[in-house]
Amino acid sequence: MDMNRSGVVIRRGRPAGPRAIGLVCAVAAAGALLSGCGSSGSDTASPQKSAAPSRAVPATAASLNADQAQRKALVPKAKVDYGQALKAAIAAVPSSEAIAAELKGTPASPYWDTVVATTDGAAYAVRVDAVSGKAEQPRPQSDDPEDKQELAARLTKATVTAQQAAQTATEKTKGTVTTIELGNAEHGNNNDTVAWTVGVVTTDDWNETTYEIDATTRKVLWMNIDQD
Repeated sequence: MDMNRSGVVIRRGRPAGPRAIGLVCAVAAAGALLSGCGSSGSDTASPQKSAAPSRAVPATAASLNADQAQRKALVPKAKVDYGQALKAAIAAVPSSEAIAAELKGTPASPYWDTVVATTDGAAYAVRVDAVSGKAEQPRPQSDDPEDKQELAARLTKATVTAQQAAQTATEKTKGTVTTIELGNAEHGNNNDTVAWTVGVVTTDDWNETTYEIDATTRKVLWMNIDQD
């Protein structure tokens, strides 16, 4: 575990939080200094040579693990991105706001599992075809009064939109957003903080980097690179 100057804790491996859903770490090779021995009685050593730093090599099919292979097969098949999917879902539920989207399905039939909610906390799941962008009939979620009240309060606190949170994540890790979700922060100093969890897949190695982003300040509270 490392901590950078901004106080963001960086962990490697699978996300620890239950909501974690997917930054490529480039490792530079140190230049090796090669020296030879001079002839007997000579004080002059042979010239030193520096090895050129190695370049990052894209992951090959043989080197991919199961999760990476699944992302490689699914992500390119989605012609509709998360933003278009959320727009379609919002259109299907008038006066709603986006609170979640996740790319699912198979390479032959990819889709976005999205959730939108109205200001009173009523949530609706909307499946959006990831090729055509067509939204299916919205499906109402929990009718529990406490659930609705909690979600309504979360929506009131969140001043950062899903698109803004995704932009923050992709500015740090260039890739494809495959998951985004609004919830209570699992990291940081305040458990009452509302945060967006954003998963970004990088297409050179098919790793997923997950960010937790404060939904009021856009500050990155936590990040994780899934390399397992």
